[in-house]
Amino acid sequence: MDREQEEMQFLGFFDIYKESYKIIFTWRKIFTQITLALILPLSFIFLAHIQITDLIFSNIIHDEIQLDHTKAGSPRSKKLNDLISSEWTYFWLFKIAYFTFFLIFSSLSTAAVVYTIACIYTGRDITFTKVMSVVPKLASVVSVLEEACGFKAMEKSRALIKGKLLVTAIIFFLLNLSLFLIQVAFKILVVHGRSLGMVSRVSYGIICFLLLFILFLFGLVIQTVIYFVCKSYHHENIDKSALSDHLEVYLGEYVPLKAKDVQLEQFQV
Repeated sequence: MDREQEEMQFLGFFDIYKESYKIIFTWRKIFTQITLALILPLSFIFLAHIQITDLIFSNIIHDEIQLDHTKAGSPRSKKLNDLISSEWTYFWLFKIAYFTFFLIFSSLSTAAVVYTIACIYTGRDITFTKVMSVVPKLASVVSVLEEACGFKAMEKSRALIKGKLLVTAIIFFLLNLSLFLIQVAFKILVVHGRSLGMVSRVSYGIICFLLLFILFLFGLVIQTVIYFVCKSYHHENIDKSALSDHLEVYLGEYVPLKAKDVQLEQFQV
C-alpha cells in the first residue's frame, strides 16, 4: 500500500478494486499462505454445509412422505417417527457445528488479513509465522484494532462510511451478489446436478470452490481498503508510528488498543 493517506479519499469504485488487487498481488506469498491455512478451510466448510444440509433435509422430507402414507399407530409408523426425530437432531447438531467452525475460521481469516494489511501500511516486516502467532490473540477481540464492539462499533462504522456510502454500498452489493451466485451455481450444478454425471459435478464443485475462496480473500482485503478510504475522506489521520508500536504488542503480552492512541476501527457493514 504505497499511497499516501490523504490520497486514499479520492479512490473511487474501480480504484478500490484495483488497490485491493495490487495489495494481494504485491504480497501474494503471505496472502497465499493465509488462504491455504484459513480461507480454504472456510470455503470448504461453507460449501460442505450446503451439500450436507441438503442431504439430511432430503432424507427428512422423504421419511415424512413415507410417514404420511403409513397407518398411524403401526410399528412402521413408530419407527419412522423415531427416525425422523433422530434426523432432526442430527440436522440441528450439524447446524450448530457448522456455525461454530464457520465463525472461528471467519474470525481468524479477518484477523489475519486486517493485521497483515496494517503491517503493510506501517511498513513493518510481516511473515506468515508472525501472523499466525498474532491471530489467536486478535480473534478473541471483536474489533481487531479497536476497543469498540457491538452497537458502538456499528455506530462508528455508520459514521465512517458517510460520504462514501454509495461506493461502499455498490461494492458490498456486488460482493454479496457474487457469493449468492456461487451458492446458487453450487446447488444447481453440484448438489442437484445428478443428471450431469459425477465427473461434471466434481469439476463444477472445484470451480465453485476456487471462486469462493478468491471471493473471500478479495472481500476481506477490499473491506480493509474501504476503511482506509473512509478514514482519509474524513481526514482522520492514522499515526503509523503509534499503530506500528501497538501491532508489536500482539507479539508479546496482550494490551488492548485505545482509540485515543490509534485511530483505527474495524470497518463493519
